[in-house]
Amino acid sequence: MRRLFDEMEEIKINLDKIIKSRNITSKELANRINITEANLSILKTGKAKGVRFATLLNICRELDCQPGDIFEYKRS
Repeated sequence: MRRLFDEMEEIKINLDKIIKSRNITSKELANRINITEANLSILKTGKAKGVRFATLLNICRELDCQPGDIFEYKRS
């Protein structure tokens, strides 16, 4: 689970947890959604400045999840 933003607000990224629960590898997911493993890693670690809706759609389709399963907003 990774965090973005400051101490008062954060976006948690639960992508690693979902990938593991689906019993696939990050490499396999990257291949299925046609992005590089490096770009998937950037997204998983919270280092991405943004994500395209097309990429998010492909991730959700392959992992059978909702965007809210991947991203979680928290206010401290």
